[in-house]
Amino acid sequence: MSASSVPHEVGGFRVVPVKFNEKSSAGHLLYYKEHSVKEIDDSKPTDRTLFVVNVPPYCNQECLERLFGGCGSVESVTLQTKAGKELDTKLEEIYPVRKTRSFKIGYIVFDKSSSVTRAMKQNYEESFILSPEGQVNGPVTGYRKWCSEYESRWEDPKILQKKADDFMKEFDKRKQEEKELAKEEEGVPDDDGWVTVTRKSTKPVVTRTERKQKRLQAKEKKKRQEKELMNFYTFQSRESKREHIAELRKKFEEDKQRIAQMRAARKFKPY
Repeated sequence: MSASSVPHEVGGFRVVPVKFNEKSSAGHLLYYKEHSVKEIDDSKPTDRTLFVVNVPPYCNQECLERLFGGCGSVESVTLQTKAGKELDTKLEEIYPVRKTRSFKIGYIVFDKSSSVTRAMKQNYEESFILSPEGQVNGPVTGYRKWCSEYESRWEDPKILQKKADDFMKEFDKRKQEEKELAKEEEGVPDDDGWVTVTRKSTKPVVTRTERKQKRLQAKEKKKRQEKELMNFYTFQSRESKREHIAELRKKFEEDKQRIAQMRAARKFKPY
C-alpha cells in the first residue's frame, strides 16, 4: 500500500505512514488520537497528550518527537509495552527491565493544548522517515544495536558501589537516630506515669505485653502438666513391673512346694 492510498483516519485514530529509512521498501502505519482516560495522571494531561499505538521496536522517543514536533513544542515522549502507569523509576534503577522487541505504545505530551488540535487535523501524504541519513540520535541497528543491548544489561561497578555506599550510610544514620531516640525516651515518664526501662544486651529486648505474658504462662503450665503426667506414667509402669515380678516369685515357690509333695507321695514304703 502506497502512502497516497493510506486513509487519514481509521476508527477514530489518525494514520501516519512511516518507513525505517529511505532505502526501505516496506512501510508501516502508526495510529494516534487524543489521550482520554478515567484516571487522572498529572504526567499525561488529557488536553495536551496524544496516544500512539502500533509503534515498532526500531522507533524511539527521538523519532516520535521529530514526527510530531511540527505540531508544536513537545514536553515529553514516553514509550511503554502496555497501557497504564509506568514502572517506578527507582525500582527500574535497582532491577533493570530488559527491553523487549515487541510493538509499543507512546504518549506525546505537548506544551500547549492547541498542538493536540493541530496534530488531529494533520494529513500525512508522504511516509515519514524514522531514521534519515546522517541522523545521530536515530534508532541503533545492526552490530551496534547488539553491542548496546549487551552493555546495557550490566551495571557500572562504580555506580553500583556508590549506590551500596549511599544505602549503608542512610541505614547507619537511621539506626543511630533510633538509638538516640530510645535513650531520650528511657527515663521520661509517659502520660500514665510509667517509665520505660531497657536492658542493655546484645539480643533485642521484646516488651512483654499482658497478652504475651498470659500466653507464656499457659505454655509453661502445659509443660508442667505434661511432665507430671509423664512422671505418673513412669511410676505406674515401675509399680506394675514390681507386682508382676512378685507374682512370678509367689507362683515359683508354690510350684516348688507342689513338686516336693508329689515326690514325697510317690516314695516307696514297704512297711
